[in-house]
Amino acid sequence: MILVIKLLVGIFLSLSLNNFGLSNQMLSDSFDNNPEQRWLYFADTVMGGQSTGKVNFEKTGHLRYARLTGNVTTKNNGGFIQIRKRISGLSKDIIGLRLEVKGNNQTYHVFIRTNGTILPWQYYKAEFSVKKTWGKLEIPITNFERSSGFLAKKINPETIKSIGLVAFGRDFTADLMVSKVSFY
Repeated sequence: MILVIKLLVGIFLSLSLNNFGLSNQMLSDSFDNNPEQRWLYFADTVMGGQSTGKVNFEKTGHLRYARLTGNVTTKNNGGFIQIRKRISGLSKDIIGLRLEVKGNNQTYHVFIRTNGTILPWQYYKAEFSVKKTWGKLEIPITNFERSSGFLAKKINPETIKSIGLVAFGRDFTADLMVSKVSFY
């Protein structure tokens, strides 16, 4: 019974996020102009997990950024906290994702969802590591791995519907700062 409830909550969350009615265009986001209206925080607690966290949108000098902090735990089948933004209208010519990041010397993930990722646990993921100083990195679309053999082997950029910045998969303290997300 609990498994059925978790499944229903997960499906509801997935459908809710897919219909998230805020700004949904993104070729580049520098976390200015009300990012809290574009980026949604959530954790594994929606499906019974026990991870805790939050996102703050901060400013240091002229630099604005999202700061995802919390404790990720795999207890009770959990293991993630994330911020996600709905997007659409990307060109088929997109070949990758650029991030400007810093954090606590940990590994994080980018989750991409497409029109083909119907169930809440379906996504394409790529990992990246952060240092205690700001750095720029590029992740080619071809580096994203599918979470299920039922998904297409390659991402068609025109079908991308959301991007998530995720602390995922193991027990650790998250502290991820992101000042820019863009496709190239």
